[in-house]
Amino acid sequence: MLIHHTIAAQRAALRGRAPIAFVPTMGNLHEGHLALVRQARAAAGPDGQVVCSIFVNRLQFAPHEDFDRYPRTLERDCALLREAGCDHVFAPDEAELYPEPQGYKVQPPSALADILEGHFRPGFFTGVCTVVAKLFHIVQPHIAVFGKKDYQQLMVIRRMVAQMALPIEILGGETLRNAQGLALSSRNGYLSDEQREQALLLSRTLRDMLQRHAAGAALEETEAWAMAQLSAAGWAPDYMVLRRQHDLGTPAAGDALVALGAAKLGNTRLIDNIEGRGA
Repeated sequence: MLIHHTIAAQRAALRGRAPIAFVPTMGNLHEGHLALVRQARAAAGPDGQVVCSIFVNRLQFAPHEDFDRYPRTLERDCALLREAGCDHVFAPDEAELYPEPQGYKVQPPSALADILEGHFRPGFFTGVCTVVAKLFHIVQPHIAVFGKKDYQQLMVIRRMVAQMALPIEILGGETLRNAQGLALSSRNGYLSDEQREQALLLSRTLRDMLQRHAAGAALEETEAWAMAQLSAAGWAPDYMVLRRQHDLGTPAAGDALVALGAAKLGNTRLIDNIEGRGA
């Protein structure tokens, strides 16, 4: 496995190589990330190249968020990636990827990007789309893999690739959970042992939302119930909603649904989602 810290080195290493499967990350890797790398390995085939980027992207953090304390664990991450079948790690520093202020940015449509996560984190998806577009231009992958845990992000990236006519197949990786059902996340490292147990309430409530709605409960009633459940347990929920899977719009009868939630447990903000069938 080769590690590249400059754009020129990464491009040179991939010149003439195909197919290329790409997994962009911010590092501090866990088994969920590694599953995406293995998915990329399978998609690329034995003769393909698997690239994983590690870059903590300032553009997608608001001033009050955890950019400075986000864990940087490059040496450990590289060891894990080597075992997972990665061929190249692209790990630029900020001056390499943003040598001057990034004045040109990718602005996704507000109908998709300014709801849910985009509503509570203004500018988040502009930051995501800008860095991903830049990484796509550097790596020039044929395949890119993103986790379904960041459900809205996966949808935003898919739409960007389609509208920009980029020759990249976007694959979604299933959310990995621990034995108790907690979705794997880098931010789980901020939780105490007690909070890890409490964190299971988020996924349980999302599953209950789907079940209650399938049993005939109205959409607004189900969402209000879920918000109250988390609030009563000491959480600070941002949203607990049921949406259509294909566009995150308000569902109609028969639509395939996804329950999505975001809430703070102590000082740690967690997100999760569960797909389900329509009522």
